[in-house]
Amino acid sequence: MGSRRDLRGFLELLEQRGQLRRISAPVDPDLELSAIADRVLGCGGPALLFENVIGSTMPVAVNLMGTVERVLWSMGMERAEELERLGERLALLQQPRPPKGAQEALRFGSVLLDLLKAKPDLDLLPPCHQQVFRGDQVNLDALPLLRPWPGDAGRIITLGLVITKDPETGTPNVGVYRLQQQSVNTMTVHWLSVRGGARHLRKAAELGRPLEIAVAIGVHPLLVMAAATPIPVQLSEWLFAGLYAGEGVRLAKCKTVDLEVPSHSELVLEGTITPGELLPDGPFGDHMGFYGGVEDSPLVRIQCVTQRREPIYFTTFSGRPPKEDAMLAIALNRIYTPILRQQIPEIVDFFLPMEGLSYKLAVIAIDKAYPGQARRAAMAFWSALPQFTYTKFVVVVDKAINIRDPRQVIWAISALVDPQRDLMVVENTPFDTLDFASEQLGLGGRLAIDATTKVGPERNHPWGEPLARPAELEARLDQRWQELGLADVGQSDPDPALFGYALEQVLQRLATSARG
Repeated sequence: MGSRRDLRGFLELLEQRGQLRRISAPVDPDLELSAIADRVLGCGGPALLFENVIGSTMPVAVNLMGTVERVLWSMGMERAEELERLGERLALLQQPRPPKGAQEALRFGSVLLDLLKAKPDLDLLPPCHQQVFRGDQVNLDALPLLRPWPGDAGRIITLGLVITKDPETGTPNVGVYRLQQQSVNTMTVHWLSVRGGARHLRKAAELGRPLEIAVAIGVHPLLVMAAATPIPVQLSEWLFAGLYAGEGVRLAKCKTVDLEVPSHSELVLEGTITPGELLPDGPFGDHMGFYGGVEDSPLVRIQCVTQRREPIYFTTFSGRPPKEDAMLAIALNRIYTPILRQQIPEIVDFFLPMEGLSYKLAVIAIDKAYPGQARRAAMAFWSALPQFTYTKFVVVVDKAINIRDPRQVIWAISALVDPQRDLMVVENTPFDTLDFASEQLGLGGRLAIDATTKVGPERNHPWGEPLARPAELEARLDQRWQELGLADVGQSDPDPALFGYALEQVLQRLATSARG
């Protein structure tokens, strides 16, 4: 990645476009900073750079990805449609098959060329090694770690790239996990058992050796986007990030562990985890809108810190949407769509509403051709990608429904669903331990709602003809709209803030009906 493809380059871009606000007044990283950022993010405001953070010499950057527009900029894009084109390229790698015809062969060849350009390379003079602190010089208290919510157990890192390596194969894994400070040189890392870092730790335990770990903080947001994309393509995250960027990621070898990190990182923590060494982690405010529980989590002993001169600390915080992770999910939604179509051809479009916590509720539109197809599509969706394992509700509608318009989706549910026929409840499936709605943490049910037009044996009586006006009439009205003096009167866009609330009310009623 080029020299300006770093955090500082992105901050410059935001400032040039009037999307960065510098705050010179002193601000406390304990509760106050995140409260300010939350208010600004909630109204779609700019990214923030706090230049006078109490207790640290480092400025803090937050809300950099607080709008979908800024997420697009981080990927070098201007329009959301470009995300789907990226998804189409990734879909070719998802399930490669012999190309059909010359045009598809050219597209596949183009993707292979992208892979060559995306290969990472080593930086022999990395900026992240400009200052090095080892052993007793390590002092995590000097970092401006946030405590976002009053009930949080301590200070946390939220946007560090956590890098580990498979002890047997040497394959690296890059993830974004929360870390809680425990002392001046120790932290606990909170990761789900299905994540790559947790798998590597289990392997290290079987081999009776410690697991090396590095945490890269203050990278270009594009790398955060790539690390947060759990798409099952057999690529390293660095190669995947290179595909996102259109150029290879520049890496640097760590000083004390056998791992590689982005050379432009503002700050790098190097350490080890001894299998079985645990400390209580949490509680912390989470994306579900509640405090999570306390869990014994692996202890990371930090032995070395490297950083750029005058480093910038890059962070975020969780909580009920809207938050930055929700904006990332909206962008990822567009990337996933072509990949889903590759695996489930009948899917025309799908949508993960932000108010549905970005993955708890999915609305999918299908090109329905036969009875039972909606149920098949829902089951296929749950197994298509790892992140959809924890999707609690799937609403399936016809392709004519605009799935981003809550008025149309709720109409489809209200007009086309009979709860005793069209609800499919799958019981006792693996579930997110942060979902307190489950009767047993880690185990819960899922609900699929067939809100499609019923065909064949799905209906036992005639159905009324749907209301529609001739297309010629609608086209003629479009042409006459200005003549009628109505140019300034148009159909108002649906309020996306109403989507989650309105749909939640319907789903609650349907779920109650299903249980009854």
